[in-house]
Amino acid sequence: MEKSDRAGFAMFFVACLFLAFIGGTLVVLAKVFPYEYLNDAYKAGRALIAQEAITDRYTQTDQWRRARTPARGVTINDGDRAYNGYTLYTSGGGTYAALIDMQGKEVHRWSLPYDQLWDQTPDGRSARPDDLMYWRKAVMYPNGDLLAIYIAAGDTPWGYGMVKLNADSKVLWKYHGATHHDIDIAPDGRVIALTHAFVDTQFPEFPNLSKPWLEDYLVVLNGETGAEERRIPLFEALFNSRYQALATAIPVWAMEDPLHTNSVQFIDQRLADAFPPAAGRANQVMLSMRHPGIATLVDLDSGQVNWAMKGSWLGQHFARVLPNGHFTLFDNFGHFREHNMTRVIEVDPRDERIVWQYRGNDEHPFESLLRGAATTLPNGNRLITESDGGRLFEVAQDGTIVWEFVNPVRGGDQDQFIPVVSSGQRMPADQMSREFRSRIESP
Repeated sequence: MEKSDRAGFAMFFVACLFLAFIGGTLVVLAKVFPYEYLNDAYKAGRALIAQEAITDRYTQTDQWRRARTPARGVTINDGDRAYNGYTLYTSGGGTYAALIDMQGKEVHRWSLPYDQLWDQTPDGRSARPDDLMYWRKAVMYPNGDLLAIYIAAGDTPWGYGMVKLNADSKVLWKYHGATHHDIDIAPDGRVIALTHAFVDTQFPEFPNLSKPWLEDYLVVLNGETGAEERRIPLFEALFNSRYQALATAIPVWAMEDPLHTNSVQFIDQRLADAFPPAAGRANQVMLSMRHPGIATLVDLDSGQVNWAMKGSWLGQHFARVLPNGHFTLFDNFGHFREHNMTRVIEVDPRDERIVWQYRGNDEHPFESLLRGAATTLPNGNRLITESDGGRLFEVAQDGTIVWEFVNPVRGGDQDQFIPVVSSGQRMPADQMSREFRSRIESP
């Protein structure tokens, strides 16, 4: 080839590259074909690179935090004011749940690695390694049976499935759906849970949604078999309700995950009669939707959103209706104090007043930005799960901490990291079956 021909070919090649660059730029800016395919491939590539970059679970995942204190186990135990019982908790340290007594002694443990159930995610992808998984939430039955949901670091959808175990960690049933965040059990044994999946559904009135985007589903499972009985798409339900403005007022950065629903509570007839927004209708579910910043009620019969409220909370979790007609929230960001960003609030839905709150102080800082829960105990105290602090603590109505437990597990070359505590449940001994109680109380 002559020099002039080679030069001409080189100029032609450069010109083609320039035209391809210009064409690609126009495709991206105008978002015309084949933008969606290129964008999906780009996002998938970024996700894969991010997954492969995780080499240290202590510093590169949200399952561990730097420990605030060298203390381990129970550090406060006011026997006169704390609600006596056994406490179940799950931890970012692995796929297990531990049951402890009021002194912090572990009396029972359930455990089951994900790879003993499935070798893929619910949507058929390769599962993350077991050391990057943990049980996000577990609920114990009085006879020692246990429900638990699997979560993995560095993956979306992050929900991996649910299992029901007996007291010996033997599988009773399993549900391979992308369960996440929270579960509740109805009085008739039905299991209420959340799943999510990427969808391409578009709403012409709200063109800002990403494509694809993550839809949350409210699902009802048969408590005896784990079979799915009901599935409600939550963004669609909210968008088609009179509260549509709340669905479209989400932050720009949340267009791929518009709701981020993070708690479920079944509303039985007792709560329906007490909670004014329920209007006496049972078989509803109270939800917390983090990105719109709302608490809402969804009817399991109609699939409709019947009520929603947006308040002064920010990034909240764990909405729970109380028998007095109020509801509580774990308000992750709503306190706005350094090292004390978090608070627990009790809200009157009739006038939106905060009628009670717990906030941390210098002696007992309270800050959990990604997770958290607060359960009201029969004596009126609150059992609080401060995930990022790796602790559970019980607060009396006057704000006094009457019981505190710090996760005893540590990691890192100097034990400087603590696994998050992701859920907590207190059960008195007299609510347990005789067989299970004798088992955990034996020497």
